[in-house]
This record gives sequence, C-alpha cells and structure tokens, in this order.
Amino acid sequence: MRLNGELEMSGANRYLLDTNAIIALLKGDGELATRLSGAELVGISVVSHLEFMCFKGLSSEDSSVFEAFLRRVESFGLHSNDNELMDTVIRIRRDTGLKLPDAIIGATAIQHNLALLTADTALLNAIPKAINFR
Repeated sequence: MRLNGELEMSGANRYLLDTNAIIALLKGDGELATRLSGAELVGISVVSHLEFMCFKGLSSEDSSVFEAFLRRVESFGLHSNDNELMDTVIRIRRDTGLKLPDAIIGATAIQHNLALLTADTALLNAIPKAINFR
C-alpha cells in the first residue's frame, strides 16, 4: 500500500487493522505498508474509524490524511440486525473480558475471516487470527 498513491491489493491476504495499526501505517510504518501491499483486502471497523477521529488534538491535516485512507480501504459497520456479529461480540466480551470496542473489532475480524493486525496484547491473546504487526 502506498499512502500517497494507489492502494495496491493483489495477494491472498485479508486484513482488518486495529486503531494502533492504522496510526502506525499513517505515520509511515514501512514494514506494515509492505505487508499490506500484497493484500487482497484491507479493512477497518467503524470502531477504529470513530476512535481515530475522536483523538484529542487531531489536526485538520491528520483528518484529511485519514479521509484519504478511508477511500482506499473497506469499512465494516456494526448493525443491530447482524445477529451473527452481535453474538460473536457478546461471546468474546464475556469469555475474554476485552473492552467492548476491542470485542467489536475482534468479532468483525472473525466474522469476515480477516487477520487482525494489532499491537494490543489483549487482542493478540483473545483473537485467534490476531497478528502483531510490530
């Protein structure tokens, strides 16, 4: 993936980025960008979208970079009529004690068969296909 150019996705890998991975990528993490360059799909949860945009001190430039990033990735929402996702969120939250936003992100990765790229130890321990991007 090139943030200043076209998003390149030609491989078989499918990823959901946790908020910390989004921040690392937008700050220029070259290893993460290389990993994503061959991805079939790169997505984010609506939770990560909200977390990023709610950062205290977010500059207008940061917001513009993020908006450009959003046009290059798949965004996964949370819908009350999506019983499978809701059940997975509830199960993860009850079984692992993850914070609700993390349970939603983890459940989104599971439901859509995506590897979750994160540096969050709790998510790495709780979500089977979570990968430490660091």
